[in-house]
Amino acid sequence: MHIDYLIRMANDIAAFFITESETTAAESILRHIQRYWDPRMKSQIVAHFNERRGVDLEGPVFAAIQQLAAETAAKTAK
Repeated sequence: MHIDYLIRMANDIAAFFITESETTAAESILRHIQRYWDPRMKSQIVAHFNERRGVDLEGPVFAAIQQLAAETAAKTAK
């Protein structure tokens, strides 16, 4: 899947949580991505975050993907 599409999808998810605080929104976005995104999609968005410092990821999406990247790195380190 093209990374621009994944970025747009992630930012669109954030629009659903716009009424929540940024911290709560980030947690909700992270849970959504963990539950519903294919492992390949998660891998691509984490790679984008790591390689391009999350460019184009908006507000709570950036925080959510940052957390996902940290979790992914921790799993890999085990």
